[in-house]
Amino acid sequence: MSTFLQLLVPNVTSMLLQTFVLTILAFIFLLLFKWSSFLPNRNTNKNSPPSPPKLPIIGNLHQLGLQPHRSLQTLAQRHGPLMLLHFGSAPVLVVSSADAAQEIMKTQDLNFANRPKSSMFGKLLYNYKDVSMAPYGEYWRQMKSILVLHLLSNKRVQSFHYVREEETSVMIEKFKQCYDSSSSVNLSEVFAKLTNDVVCRVALGKKYGEGEGGRKFKELLGEFVELLGVISVGDYIPWLSWVNCVNGLDARAEKVNKQLDDFLEGVIEEHLNFEKKEGHDHVLGDFLDVLFRIQKENVIGFPIDRVSIKALILDAFAAGTHTTYTVLDWAMTVLLRHPKVMKNVQNEVREIIGNKKDITEYDLDKMHYLKAIIKETLRFHPSIPLLVPRKSIQDAKIHGYDIAADAQVIINAWTIGRDPTLWDEPEEFQPERFLTSSIDFKGHPIYPIWSWKERLPRNFLFHKDYRACSGKSCSHL
Repeated sequence: MSTFLQLLVPNVTSMLLQTFVLTILAFIFLLLFKWSSFLPNRNTNKNSPPSPPKLPIIGNLHQLGLQPHRSLQTLAQRHGPLMLLHFGSAPVLVVSSADAAQEIMKTQDLNFANRPKSSMFGKLLYNYKDVSMAPYGEYWRQMKSILVLHLLSNKRVQSFHYVREEETSVMIEKFKQCYDSSSSVNLSEVFAKLTNDVVCRVALGKKYGEGEGGRKFKELLGEFVELLGVISVGDYIPWLSWVNCVNGLDARAEKVNKQLDDFLEGVIEEHLNFEKKEGHDHVLGDFLDVLFRIQKENVIGFPIDRVSIKALILDAFAAGTHTTYTVLDWAMTVLLRHPKVMKNVQNEVREIIGNKKDITEYDLDKMHYLKAIIKETLRFHPSIPLLVPRKSIQDAKIHGYDIAADAQVIINAWTIGRDPTLWDEPEEFQPERFLTSSIDFKGHPIYPIWSWKERLPRNFLFHKDYRACSGKSCSHL
């Protein structure tokens, strides 16, 4: 009997303790709910966008789910293409309308040029020294000018055509070897290697993906991109910032940042100490070379330090690797699901290439159906369904609604790409919609989403907007 009691008492005690804790939490939760209901509404005289009901403390965070772009689409169908959510205490405007997106990204772009702070971005990107997440101001303008005028100009991007062609030939040879040996091939790994090798050669001068060191570098880049997509609860509920210390997320981010910094320092030292000779495997005029010249000659009239150089290089990897091979993955997936489309593009490639051994970018310019497939893939499966958040600098009015200063803005590119008011049969994969015209949304204007020079259809085919001017050009590298 005593043994039974020895087992029973701890269990009963544990149950009572759990019940007590749950009761206290429920009481606090109810108290906060009642308290929040009596708080004065700061937007009484404002015409705010529709909002779904929110919970105390967490706001609408519980409604995001595992696929936020789909969850937000469902909410938008109930509350409209402009709706105001609350992530914790932070107001977040969710945009599911192409017209409203144009208003934010073009008409009022300066007011929405800021970025919300993210603890992960701060730790991984040298405390917001990169161009994609730097606060709007003089530093950001100078970094953007370096990116647009010196690193990703049309002339410079075209100058690396031989890198893209060589790495594509390497990939095709890999496919041939697998075919001859009747072995399987992991397309995801092949596409990841292709994009990583191209960006490495263009940004750093040579490939860093070979051998054991290369494997670790690719794993490190993968973890870097993964952490960039992490939502930190402390960003929205500040008094819960300690959670990242407990679950190890902060330590993991700091470790990845340290390893990447050590790697970039080694590459920089190699560049500084090495006189390039003809025939060496380095790419002449890579990004680091250009950045060193700008730093040495003060080309832009604005000093840039070593940290800024490393942050810009990381931007190239963030914008040009993961997003690119994700699109390639999806393109192959939809082709396998649509054999007729695959047959059509195979016929086009064979007709243009003929018996030639290699494919050049001149050949690609003639492959209109292939380009239509890429555009349709980006519409159907955007590499980043939710664009990088923006933040309003001042109060604004969007389509009659009042938007407060410091409100975060999330544009749901996935929903816009499937908007039935813009696209015929939006749930069907139809590359043909891009063949007859570059405009396929019933006469609506096209949107400039990355620069003032080149315009793309309003489905926001490329994940970066022209605040950074990097996503499209990096994807072309």
